[in-house]
Amino acid sequence: MEHVNTPRETSGTRAAVERWSAAPLAFLGGLPRWVLLVAVFGLLVIGMVGTGWVGAAGLLALLLVLAWFAYLNWPALETPGRILRVAAMVALAAFAAGHVL
Repeated sequence: MEHVNTPRETSGTRAAVERWSAAPLAFLGGLPRWVLLVAVFGLLVIGMVGTGWVGAAGLLALLLVLAWFAYLNWPALETPGRILRVAAMVALAAFAAGHVL
């Protein structure tokens, strides 16, 4: 069963992040689906093709977006979903570190 937070269930940092995220998520939700897909693939291509700090910056930007979405969805995720998100974030961080080093 999926768990959805209600305002009285969230407090502290999570509530602040959820409030801050409401406007950007509403904006993203209003965009055509292909726009976000192109943005994600664009950052991935920049990260994989770019060299040095340019490639690392693309991957780190993608990592930040993924971490933001993962944080917002964490309470509703089951263990396999959490493991997949953490593995993706570790892989992006490792590739970014590889570009810098």
